[in-house]
Amino acid sequence: MSAPQIVVHRDKELMAKAAAARLITKIVDAQSARGSASVVLTGGRNGIGLLAALAGSPARDAVDWPRIDLWWGDERFLPANDPERNEAQAREALLDALPLDPARVHPMAASDGPHGADVDAAAAAYAAELERATVPEDHGPVPAFDVLMLGVGPDTHVASLFPELSAVRETERTVVGVHGAPKPPPTRISLTLPAIRAAREVWLLAAGEDKAKAVALALSGAGEIQVPAAGAYGTRRTLWLLDRAAAAGLPREMYPPASP
Repeated sequence: MSAPQIVVHRDKELMAKAAAARLITKIVDAQSARGSASVVLTGGRNGIGLLAALAGSPARDAVDWPRIDLWWGDERFLPANDPERNEAQAREALLDALPLDPARVHPMAASDGPHGADVDAAAAAYAAELERATVPEDHGPVPAFDVLMLGVGPDTHVASLFPELSAVRETERTVVGVHGAPKPPPTRISLTLPAIRAAREVWLLAAGEDKAKAVALALSGAGEIQVPAAGAYGTRRTLWLLDRAAAAGLPREMYPPASP
């Protein structure tokens, strides 16, 4: 478990640009060290905002895009062509403009996919796909992702792990079907906390005053069942990327200034 590091930016636009630059650097470093990189994407306004900022960055060409594996932390269990799917939004914001290897892009199944409406079967299939991608050095059933990104909800949820629901209590499985989520759609697929914690680095993204209470709770030592974001951390680094509004509930001494 790595202690959280906090970086606060002036506003959400600067946060997205800085996070995109940070991600490019991390991917390039991983590819230099091991020949490839593995990243878990997140949806939501901050996750997609980061991808859009990356799309506009002149530094994006520093990445060897065919040598990266892309995974998702969660997905809305909707038909494949639904624009509300995290995959669809990521493709529109960035992925369709990149020379990716299609075999190394790993979306979660849609509700009209090979498993039909059986979200639990779709989750089990994604868990099996993750396990097939592991190498002995990973020491577990999921890859040791270089970066796993998570948006933080106003209710403190991350991925589709909502407070008090069964998915956030899961300790064995790496991917679960989520039933009865408190925000639409109610049916989802999500990585579990054990899978999230296998990542080398976990980045939690939050911007806006509606996230301030959730950020403060998660960084106050709260329990992960009531505050799922508190249970998300990486093996080497846990990085909270915030704007000033989202950091408003934190003591000022918890973080250094990152921007004017």
